[in-house]
Amino acid sequence: MFEALSGRLGKVFDRLKGKGSLSESDVNAAMREVRIALLEADVAVDVVKSFIEGVRERAIGQEVTKSVTPGQQVIKIVNDNLIAILGKEPVWIELNAVPPVPILMIGLQGSGKTTTAAKIASRLTRRDKKKVMMASLDVTRPAAREQLRVLGEQIDVSTLPMAEGETSVSIAKRAMTAARLQGYDVVILDTAGRVTIDQGLMDEIKQISEITNPAEKILVADALTGQDAVTTAKNFHQNVGVTGIVLTRMDGDSRGGAALSMRSVTGVPIKAVGTGEKLENLEDFHPDRVAGRILGMGDVVSLVEKAAETIEVEEAEKIALKMQKGQFDFNDMLKQLQQVSKMGGLGGVLAMLPGVGKLQKQMASAGVDDKSIARQVAIIQSMTVQERKSPKLLNASRKRRVASGSGTTAQEINRLCKQQMEMARMMKKVGKMGGLKGLGSLFGGGDPMQPGLGQGSNLKIPEGLINQPGQNFPGLPSLPKPPTKR
Repeated sequence: MFEALSGRLGKVFDRLKGKGSLSESDVNAAMREVRIALLEADVAVDVVKSFIEGVRERAIGQEVTKSVTPGQQVIKIVNDNLIAILGKEPVWIELNAVPPVPILMIGLQGSGKTTTAAKIASRLTRRDKKKVMMASLDVTRPAAREQLRVLGEQIDVSTLPMAEGETSVSIAKRAMTAARLQGYDVVILDTAGRVTIDQGLMDEIKQISEITNPAEKILVADALTGQDAVTTAKNFHQNVGVTGIVLTRMDGDSRGGAALSMRSVTGVPIKAVGTGEKLENLEDFHPDRVAGRILGMGDVVSLVEKAAETIEVEEAEKIALKMQKGQFDFNDMLKQLQQVSKMGGLGGVLAMLPGVGKLQKQMASAGVDDKSIARQVAIIQSMTVQERKSPKLLNASRKRRVASGSGTTAQEINRLCKQQMEMARMMKKVGKMGGLKGLGSLFGGGDPMQPGLGQGSNLKIPEGLINQPGQNFPGLPSLPKPPTKR
């Protein structure tokens, strides 16, 4: 997400950072380009106008002109204003009410409302340790209630049993009564959608809202619809009073205009974003981290959190023990490839790392993407148990068999074997140096688990990705201040 906007803004800021001082005309020229970039990203016109005015007012003042690094200071101002537009603080589902707490899911048909209901239920169950029931109030779409039931089984969350001849209002009443009697903490009420907004839909939601008195009315909107999503949000908010927004299909939206417009236009916080079809593909919305992604600073905190959620500790310890012994076979490689997929794929991981925009383009041109990872997984899964444990067994005839079984070529298998050998060699070196602590010496010394790169490091950091001594820009790591000479 935000790839197009991030790329455009990156070029503007690269030019600003290359200047020793900035005049008012420099700032105005940069703001014109930023304005065009935001409009092309499908950000609402009113939002763009207020954003540019806010940035320009600060950027042409002494805050920038008197700064030692004016280019960086402009980036900081843009970062601060982006965070202000996006909502400043992350906000999750409000559960501070007498249980069972009703949560009303609303939105247009096809926005991903039912799947999002299941994603939220899964998050509340696993992370927040709540006992959740889901109920479909959609009596117009025959498969809606069955879809919710199947999703409930997949995430081990109860759904209200179906009954014939009910209205959405009677189902809502029955759901609240059942949840109260059975001691549920939360009831997620999945309302019906329409292709377009009409008065019948609004009246139905109002009636359900009056009966259930929901703690949250969560609007689910498709980010790919851009300005239409913003218009939908305004209409729902004016008619039924939305309390929060979940944007779906953010992984497919390279522009990101809907996310930048929603909060400003409605005044309602974005609670979360859907980043894939799988039920675990739901991310909390952190305005500061999103601003960091847009400006190419990355989102390492979210990456670490995602890794912590998906990595199995026992499995990691086993791999670490093998690494210390200098062992790394295809089974280990398979687990690492599957781990990348669990964390949102190669694109999802790279999007959270600072300054990888150019690297992503190079990798894409070289054919390194999630499809190539899937092919590598297929190759390893086509090997026998013995071949995975002992890669040296793979002779020419075995490689032909694996290629046939995985739908790949002998050249791809040779590349994977070479990759495995290089990784095994590196793991062996790390093991001899004392495991993870020894990894720092690969970069010139130091502990990789501690801040800094170690003394004598020859690892090059791209310009603009790290603060200079004494600077403190959001999202960028800092170099320590030099010691004072006595």
